[in-house]
Amino acid sequence: MKIDEFDFDLPEELIAQTPLKDRAASRLLVVNPFTKEIEHHQFPHIVEELNPGDCLVLNDTRVMPARLFGVKEETGAHIEVLLLKQIGENRWETLVRPAKRVKVGTTVSFGDGLMTATCTNTLEHGGRVFEFHYDGIFYEVLDKLGEMPLPPYIHEKLEDKERYQTVYAKEIGSAAAPTAGLHFTEELLEKIRNKGVEIVFITLHVGLGTFRPVTSDTIEEHKMHSEFYSISDSAAETINRVKARGGKVVAVGTTTTRTLETVASKYDGKIKGEQGWTDIFIYPGYEFKCIDGLITNFHLPKSTLVMLVCALAGKETIFHAYSEAIKERYRFFSFGDAMYIRPKKSN
Repeated sequence: MKIDEFDFDLPEELIAQTPLKDRAASRLLVVNPFTKEIEHHQFPHIVEELNPGDCLVLNDTRVMPARLFGVKEETGAHIEVLLLKQIGENRWETLVRPAKRVKVGTTVSFGDGLMTATCTNTLEHGGRVFEFHYDGIFYEVLDKLGEMPLPPYIHEKLEDKERYQTVYAKEIGSAAAPTAGLHFTEELLEKIRNKGVEIVFITLHVGLGTFRPVTSDTIEEHKMHSEFYSISDSAAETINRVKARGGKVVAVGTTTTRTLETVASKYDGKIKGEQGWTDIFIYPGYEFKCIDGLITNFHLPKSTLVMLVCALAGKETIFHAYSEAIKERYRFFSFGDAMYIRPKKSN
């Protein structure tokens, strides 16, 4: 399949620059992949879409203030570092700008020397490995020095850092938010629980694999970058129990989907409690083994995420839905509106 098959024109003014004041005030486009029907709702309608006995699975990762601005100790040149994943006690895989200025042995200073980092390796995708040096607790120092790693298409300043976190964010380690979860409030989650829907949390720390652009002409050649996931025994048990009794598993976000499908692919459709790394790439032709429905945002043209939703609902259906969303002036991408892909079979 050619990458250009997943391209579409999006008016720039539809790219949401700021979050809505009320998380749940976003719109919800509901897609029925079986009938290809589309419905327009507000996000709280999601409660009506879920049935007693279903399972809603959310990613409880917490975004780090992963963007650091520093200077090269030798020259004073300005360097931007984006933390991607921890690979040792004080070693991190990162993206840097401008990369050509950072070679093995380069030391970057942050916050007038409050923390320094020395480059120890260069990576295939252009990234760098840094060894960090600091006094105290790393995440406390990072809180002082780091900024939220907003996507490059967002140009407005984020006034409240917590608006780029889900209300249930817990396990720190992400370089980007699992944005499908930004629409949920505690009140909405409580309504869903009260309806008899099981809610479980898993973790996938969002890194380069999720937002790295596809650079090859054919999508089959693209290699995903690995990201860390963790599923507890109790979460696995709940998901398997729901599946066994015929309930639907609804994933909140592509990160949740990729985690569940990674594990289900290993264990014949079952979920097991475990930790590991995933580089699963889901595109049309993939057969889903765990999830039935998906709550997700609207994704970038030619991205691995738009390919994932096309794999679930069908490319023709998704592109029709996106065309309707553009026509109806939905807000796109991280701070934008949501889409719900209904399970193909009713309860």
